[in-house]
Amino acid sequence: MIQPNQRADGKQQTTLTFADWSATWLADLIDLRPSTIARNRSALNSHLVPTYGHIPLDQITAAMVRRENARLLSTGLAPGTITRLLRVLGACLQLAADDGLIAANPARGIRPPKTERHEQKFLTAKQVSVLANHTPEAYRGIVWLGAYGGLRIGEMMGLRCKNVNPLAGTIKVVEQVVEVSGRLCWGPPQDQRRTPNSTTTPYIMTMLLPHLAGKLPEALVFTAPEGGTLRRTLWAARVWRPACIAAGLEGLRIHDLRHTAVALWVQAGATPLELTKRAGNQLSTSHPGQPPSNTIPASR
Repeated sequence: MIQPNQRADGKQQTTLTFADWSATWLADLIDLRPSTIARNRSALNSHLVPTYGHIPLDQITAAMVRRENARLLSTGLAPGTITRLLRVLGACLQLAADDGLIAANPARGIRPPKTERHEQKFLTAKQVSVLANHTPEAYRGIVWLGAYGGLRIGEMMGLRCKNVNPLAGTIKVVEQVVEVSGRLCWGPPQDQRRTPNSTTTPYIMTMLLPHLAGKLPEALVFTAPEGGTLRRTLWAARVWRPACIAAGLEGLRIHDLRHTAVALWVQAGATPLELTKRAGNQLSTSHPGQPPSNTIPASR
């Protein structure tokens, strides 16, 4: 446990500890997504409060933070996890500085450990077809829509029939559903810069028609076996991972379907502006590997 410094300058020390302040900071995070708030709470409860909780805010120093990062790295904690902890700590202390509780944010300017980027995987059209064929019929549309439409899994699980227009070949992405601590949370899509209407090919739209048949406009396109909203964790364990293993794609992440879509758009000649409109932010068009040498199937 980190021990607080004893001030020798005669100035009065604050009695507000990091534990007390972090609880206030977390309670004020009303404008963030539930999943982000849950991750922040987890970072506080698992590492930050046990480490800094007993220390008055004005006694937390940059040297403490650097030593703690080095200690965590020496224990084998993943660099990405340490980076997330540093980000949460910095945000919490920055608000304390903004409110005048401390003179400056001691976590500001501290460089996080180097992290290795997750290797992105890109499927060929044949691999997408194989994966879809090994996926239960009720969920094959998720494979097609993820690999060629670029939708996130939360957007597909939150997709309603009224937002799919087979005649126009468009899908309106207006909401998503995510699972946070066992609770389903609905909200807007992650990328506000993306064009709400996502255009897909006639062939992919044909693949979606069975999922729309006989359903009311407000109904979900993809539902749990017993009805209702899909839960990503259960769906991944019961459907996704078995399908990937059967298709010879063990270890493939659901988000790799989105990487595949972007790679195909790039190969088809999409400009950076078009990519932003179709996929939103953070998807890089440069990667260590080569995108699959195929094109989006238009008909069959």
